[in-house]
Amino acid sequence: MAGKIPPQFIDDLLTRVDIVDIIDSRVPLKKAGKNLQACCPFHNEKSPSFTVSPDKQFYHCFGCGAHGTAIGFLMEYDQMSFPEAIQDLADSVGMTVPTTHSVSASPAKQNLYELMDKVSQYYVHQLQTHPQRQIFNDYLRGRGLSEQTIAHFQIGMAPDGWDNVLKTFGGNPHAIQQLNEAGLLSSNDKGRHYDRFRNRVMFPIRDRRGRVVGFGGRVLDDSTPKYLNSPETAIFHKSNELYGLFQARKTNRKLERVVIVEGYMDVIALAEKGITNAVATLGTATTIEHLRQLQRAAPEIVFCFDGDRAGKEAAWRAAENALPLLGGNHQLKFMFLADGEDPDSMVRKQGSEAFTAAVKQAKNYSDFFFESIESRVDMSSMDGRARLVEVAKPYLKHIPAGVYRDMMEQRLADSAKTSTMILHKHLDKPQQPAMVKKPMPVSTNLSPVRLAVTILIQYPSLYSEVGDYDKIETLSQPGINVLLALLNILAENPQLNTAALLERTRDADFNPHLRKLAMQPLTLSDSELKHDLIKYIQQLQQEAIAQRQAYLTGKPFSELTEAEKQEIKLFK
Repeated sequence: MAGKIPPQFIDDLLTRVDIVDIIDSRVPLKKAGKNLQACCPFHNEKSPSFTVSPDKQFYHCFGCGAHGTAIGFLMEYDQMSFPEAIQDLADSVGMTVPTTHSVSASPAKQNLYELMDKVSQYYVHQLQTHPQRQIFNDYLRGRGLSEQTIAHFQIGMAPDGWDNVLKTFGGNPHAIQQLNEAGLLSSNDKGRHYDRFRNRVMFPIRDRRGRVVGFGGRVLDDSTPKYLNSPETAIFHKSNELYGLFQARKTNRKLERVVIVEGYMDVIALAEKGITNAVATLGTATTIEHLRQLQRAAPEIVFCFDGDRAGKEAAWRAAENALPLLGGNHQLKFMFLADGEDPDSMVRKQGSEAFTAAVKQAKNYSDFFFESIESRVDMSSMDGRARLVEVAKPYLKHIPAGVYRDMMEQRLADSAKTSTMILHKHLDKPQQPAMVKKPMPVSTNLSPVRLAVTILIQYPSLYSEVGDYDKIETLSQPGINVLLALLNILAENPQLNTAALLERTRDADFNPHLRKLAMQPLTLSDSELKHDLIKYIQQLQQEAIAQRQAYLTGKPFSELTEAEKQEIKLFK
């Protein structure tokens, strides 16, 4: 996939984005000399060993070894694909990814996106023209929806009948196969296909880029299931998608808060009343991937649940899934509605101001967490408070090390009427501070090839000081191919920084080795590094000449070519 994006575009992108901004918005960084650091987001630790270099536009953890560029960080932390990371970074700096080199999915997936868009338009058209449309329109009007809101969410209808979509879009076996792959068809025991969605109000589900990836359909009568979602497909994974997120980001230039509600109609009803920051999961509990997407969208996330037992249980599942993402610059809250109310009914009865006020009064995560676990034990007795510590232990260990976890432990100690010192004896012991690699000494037995590669990957601008290196191509020595690759790339692109150089070699088998060398500390000054790089290249040039001379002089004279005989004369 990387080959489909012009490398020059990636070079330019990496010069415009700042890895510090990308990481700091997700993991708060603190100044540490000329670099920045934090506790690693990829493993639990008490002492920070995660380092970000503004100069190299590169991150590295000396504890677990995680490392990479801004692109790599988004792929690892936000679980993005390479094309998605490119698109996200490009969006953040107002760049357009070249359309002639698509960063979209494979042709097969692209065909599914196009098919889903056409079917979505078909459902919208049916709501406008079908003879049975009136009952669907009456239902939507009865739910208080205006034409503008219906159009904003592209709500449509699937007419009654077994094969409306099949006949419209399944003109040949290949088309039928695509419909099946898109989750638009079902089949019976005899293998006969029919429309999955029939006689339902249709809600297109869009990914964060606005592409239709699935549908939700609601019946108008007492049929079951009341709501039916698309099945898992190559482009639709309900544990990743959130209904309404695309519309919320499109409507709000900057989201300060996102409210998670239960269903499509809750999102749409709130939008009708001017509350345009609501999203809904698709029949699943809120997953960690959902939360990561929302944390990228807004600094505050509010879970909105019914106040009954089922709502409290759903809230606790969400709280458990959120544990690995707590702390940092994001805040999670919980609000519970009165019995028998949902966001749709509340906003219609009480208005948007009342709903917004309730959102602002939502409980902080810590309050909900401790209220929930304290309700399981007898807090009036020492035995119950001891039990509280045991109940809390498996949860607290999933919170990333840092101030927030320390404060949660302090609150647990206060609730249990004990001290943090006693508490820590019974919680998992904190990890020992990660061993930081020692800087590369000035005097070393490392080979000139490795030293030259290390300097070049960390200080690509020093390439301009390198003289001739043509003879190195003939040198037989470990790592020489890596050095030549860097030299040749920089010969054509001398403006590259460390991050761009690493991305240029992303698909090379030696890239992991380069990433390790990129964060190897160097104790030399810039002038010393320049001097040493020139020295190493010249040394390798001389070794190549000597190696070539030894080869030619050791070869029987009768086997030498005329060119080789002339070459020997040059050595004399």
